[in-house]
Amino acid sequence: QRCVVLRFLKSPPNQNKTSEEILHHLQNIVDFGRHVMKQFFGENYVHHGEIIQLPLDFVRQLCLKIQPERPESRCDKDMDTLSGYAMCLPNLTRLQTYRFVEPRPILCIEIKPKCGFIPFSSHVSQEVKHKVCRYCMHQHLKVANGKWKRPSKYCPLDLFSGNKQRMHFALKSLLQEAQNNLKIFKNGELIYGCKDDQGCASDWNELARHLKPFFFPSNGLVSGPHCTRTIVKELIHVITLTLLSSTDACRAGDMKTVPVSQGRSYCEASAFNKELVRNGKHKLESSGLPKGCLLYKTLQAQMLDMLDIEGLYPLYNRVEQYLEEFPEERSTLQIDGPYNEAFYEKLLDLSTEDDGTIAFALTKVQQYRIAMTAKDCSIMIALSPCLQDECSEQRPVVLASKTRLTFSVSVLDLDLKPYESIPHQHKLDGKIVNYYLKNVQAKDDPVMSSLFKENEDCTLVLHKV
Repeated sequence: QRCVVLRFLKSPPNQNKTSEEILHHLQNIVDFGRHVMKQFFGENYVHHGEIIQLPLDFVRQLCLKIQPERPESRCDKDMDTLSGYAMCLPNLTRLQTYRFVEPRPILCIEIKPKCGFIPFSSHVSQEVKHKVCRYCMHQHLKVANGKWKRPSKYCPLDLFSGNKQRMHFALKSLLQEAQNNLKIFKNGELIYGCKDDQGCASDWNELARHLKPFFFPSNGLVSGPHCTRTIVKELIHVITLTLLSSTDACRAGDMKTVPVSQGRSYCEASAFNKELVRNGKHKLESSGLPKGCLLYKTLQAQMLDMLDIEGLYPLYNRVEQYLEEFPEERSTLQIDGPYNEAFYEKLLDLSTEDDGTIAFALTKVQQYRIAMTAKDCSIMIALSPCLQDECSEQRPVVLASKTRLTFSVSVLDLDLKPYESIPHQHKLDGKIVNYYLKNVQAKDDPVMSSLFKENEDCTLVLHKV
């Protein structure tokens, strides 16, 4: 009856942890949400949950029941059925202003926005990283590896721009090619978006049918392509308004903010940007995000990656060397927790002057892990038609052309990224950039392609040597 979700740890087969280890791991996740991420995102947006213990028989039955529902790509890990510990969290596909299941229609849009800025670090070795965002480059490698059938036109910098036109374009691109960056739920059931890594056809007519009770078309049409377009447009408009709204009175802790102006505000590979260039316009407006909104707070946390992985990797190696010499220091350095107020305090040092110490290296490594977490989080927007008698209450409301919707915005997937994943990130970064330079930029480079076009009628003669 209550709007809650149970979350269990998963681990590779034959890697059984003891009950104490599982409890400790879950406690770290809860503490990290409560003491660290709440400071960055604010009280209303983060739901850290609590740890509960369940009868083992119930857990085993549950595991058997859900196994057939799990996507194949996720079945390489087993659910923990031996400890009985789980996290109890609010169901974010429901409105967070209600404690119990409501008999009202509720729509929830889950967006994984990804990294919303271009590296501004002087440690970046390839100039292309200062021009094209990581997401747009990575798309090409993912398509080449067969993860997705075609690249998405979505660019995170458009969504994080605060410019409504660019945000609309970004959201429309997500709706066209959802990949794993967008899902839509109706009354808690997934109605749109991919269940696993395979490309799924985006059927807007089917989506519009689900959305009609929420956005009755302003032009009065109830079916046909024009009606579908109107409803999708309404949805995009409402998502934009909720993303730009601030439902949290508290400012994000005592975070000093990283100036957004340090990086450029657009990505050269963005389809929106290319369209502008084609039309002879070269100025991309970036309106900037309102400081209280969740996108702004997410971007601030992401920008704790001030050195880029290229500048960070040598510092990670410095910490590694130190740990090899003094392995007993690992717990003093709080690499695996506890994630408490003291851990958070150390993250507030935004200096980039390397004084050669282990303390400096460790602070930058921990800030990078927070940034990586913020780059991979999901934003949940729950919407429900506002009943006439409710609208006067103190609930955030967004206006569509024919309806008023009450909404709540939350953030999900805030587990701290593992310290051990840094070498993998370093390797992946090199792979993404090299693939992009070799296979994409050469084709897109106007100077190169015009050289080929000018002398199209040419013969290459090969002599035996």
